[in-house]
Amino acid sequence: MLHIPLLRNGKQYTSLKQSEIVDHRTGEVLATMSQANSGLIVRDIKNSKKVWQSLQNMSLAETLDICKKAADLFLKEEIPFANTTQTPEQFVNYQSASTGMPKNMCRANMEKVHWVLTNLAEIIKSLSGRVDFSIIEKGYGVQDGIPISFLPQARHLGAVLPSNSPGVHSLWVPALALRVPIVLKPGSREPWTPFRLLHAFMEAGYPSEALSCYPTDYAGGNNIMLHCERAMIFGDDSTVRLWENDRRVEVHGSGFSKVLIGQDIVENWEQHLDMLFTSIMANGGRSCINASAIWTPKYGREIADALAKRMVKTIPLPLDHEQAKLSAFSDKRIAEYINQAIEIGLDTEGAEDMTAKYRDTERFSICEGSAFVHPTLIHVDSYDHPLANREFMFPFASVVEMPQEQMLKTIEKSLVVTAITNDSNWERDLLCCPHIDRLNIGSAPTCKVDWLQPHEGNLFEFLFQRRSFQKNSI
Repeated sequence: MLHIPLLRNGKQYTSLKQSEIVDHRTGEVLATMSQANSGLIVRDIKNSKKVWQSLQNMSLAETLDICKKAADLFLKEEIPFANTTQTPEQFVNYQSASTGMPKNMCRANMEKVHWVLTNLAEIIKSLSGRVDFSIIEKGYGVQDGIPISFLPQARHLGAVLPSNSPGVHSLWVPALALRVPIVLKPGSREPWTPFRLLHAFMEAGYPSEALSCYPTDYAGGNNIMLHCERAMIFGDDSTVRLWENDRRVEVHGSGFSKVLIGQDIVENWEQHLDMLFTSIMANGGRSCINASAIWTPKYGREIADALAKRMVKTIPLPLDHEQAKLSAFSDKRIAEYINQAIEIGLDTEGAEDMTAKYRDTERFSICEGSAFVHPTLIHVDSYDHPLANREFMFPFASVVEMPQEQMLKTIEKSLVVTAITNDSNWERDLLCCPHIDRLNIGSAPTCKVDWLQPHEGNLFEFLFQRRSFQKNSI
């Protein structure tokens, strides 16, 4: 039986308390996993304060070279894992079985992480404003005649990770290139990516004492957040709400990403159907950067109908099918709850499931033991409707008609907004809107990622604060 031990400053440790990771289809136990108690986590963090200092003896050139080696090991090689070794295909099989993600999506997420690790030099240059690496290493210097200094903000970066989207691991790995130790809490159903990544880093030569991974409970996760100087948390709004006003924490909750169609473009809405479809459907609709709403000044019902006809063609398939584009729910009860929540919303006047008339089955279905919720497109009469601003872990979106001048007054928190417009005045308003994190002007899918730009916060600025500095000869 595969057992996944804790990784305590690079050393494996088997605890008495353990949990089981099961195949979501059959209930078969895939592996057991050690669980860390919160006191052990705090003790390890406090006892590893000198690790950060030892990493400062490495250059960024060294850590970036290790990242490239780790990238290839992670993607291509059989490497040590837990109490055995693991091939890439074994990794994919385990991840798909425990999470419900199709195997082709598991491989795609591996490629995404590999690309980020391979291109970290350019990513860090971009996020830092192209500061010379020697200035980051030394802490101060002069570039283009300007004195520059950075104050490190963290001796550890903690991260409480999800189980539903392995691609998010691309967000914390740059910290290792920047010589910041990592303390992770993996998702209960998806420990595969963080553990495989950390083992790849150790194989590539990264100092193992800087790498920790603690499967743990809610209290343990909170202690990671409290005792690391900087931390990330991923989850739904109820999970992340506690940390939203903590400046030490980078919160990754619901995205509420949207597409806004401008008054000047709306007559040509059919030309943008491909982009709208991709924004909703890419990556199985599970990412915070997938569009969950489309706002348009007119033709709302027509747009909803056209998208619904296309969306229903994406159907559940076995997870090893090469064309599978939908993820199953690892917990059938969550799929049933989501389906019921949509039905309750539809009972409120002013909403219609436009996909219902084109589907051959119910919205909820079982395929080879996996629970799925079929892609769903809702037309709503008003933004005030309960389904007008909802986000679920499958391809779901609402379409609502709204005057352009009302959109930015209504928008609230939105991780990504794609605004289809050539209106320069509206473009200026969009650029100044404080509720939009990432903004696309033009026909770009909400899920299109440019890793050379910040994603829900700039990790470099999160870990290093620019400050005034002078050094005079004595």
